[in-house]
Amino acid sequence: MLPAIPRDYIEYIKFAGPCECLTHDDAEPGYVVLWPLEEIAKNNSDVEIEMYAPDFVAFGGNGGGELLVFDATGAVFMLPMIGMEPDDAIRIAENFQELVNRLEM
Repeated sequence: MLPAIPRDYIEYIKFAGPCECLTHDDAEPGYVVLWPLEEIAKNNSDVEIEMYAPDFVAFGGNGGGELLVFDATGAVFMLPMIGMEPDDAIRIAENFQELVNRLEM
């Protein structure tokens, strides 16, 4: 079973909608695609995240082969799609709000 999507992501998407944007000041991940809520389950199934990285749930990507994922605490990681090894996940924010603070809108 995948971790739950954090409430702050759900509220953000309901208010602002899914988007494509950049992070400022060369902060990771650079390019950001945030998925609509109704696509999250299908996209996670399509990339078989439950099989390869069951401690994460994807909610977007960076357009360059890495998924943006939450762990069970709500921390944000970049996870390579090729190989998709949980040990290769890179923590980029303590929570979704920290990531949002880096977005150029």
